[in-house]
Amino acid sequence: MAWNEWEQVKAEAAQRQSAQMQLNRADGGPGASGGAADLVVNQDDLGAVGHEAYLLRGRLSRDGGHARPATFDAAIALTNGSFTSGSELLKVHDRWNSQLRTLLDACARISDHLDYSKSVHAADDADIGGNLLSVSKISEYFK
Repeated sequence: MAWNEWEQVKAEAAQRQSAQMQLNRADGGPGASGGAADLVVNQDDLGAVGHEAYLLRGRLSRDGGHARPATFDAAIALTNGSFTSGSELLKVHDRWNSQLRTLLDACARISDHLDYSKSVHAADDADIGGNLLSVSKISEYFK
């Protein structure tokens, strides 16, 4: 291959690479596809939702069982008095406790998952940034 053929092949490869390496950006900056972002994750938003789930779990665990002792006592008293509503009230009591535990668990999972997502996205951003930086350094040698 002659030197001028090599230069031509190199120039064609550079043109193809520049066309293929355009990144889509949500802000309309260079390389933007013109559309809005499909998914935007803001770490502050994740943290705020996770914090609210944590606070809700605290309030539920503190306030969710206020009526439980009185409901249980009433169910026992009604059952001992031969009222059929006593056993039904006990079912309501048990169902409330079951649903409260489920809700507490869900709040904890939401909070934990969002904390995890926040840290994973930060690590992914750092990894992607490092990869792009290394690609840009390599690209400098092909100019």
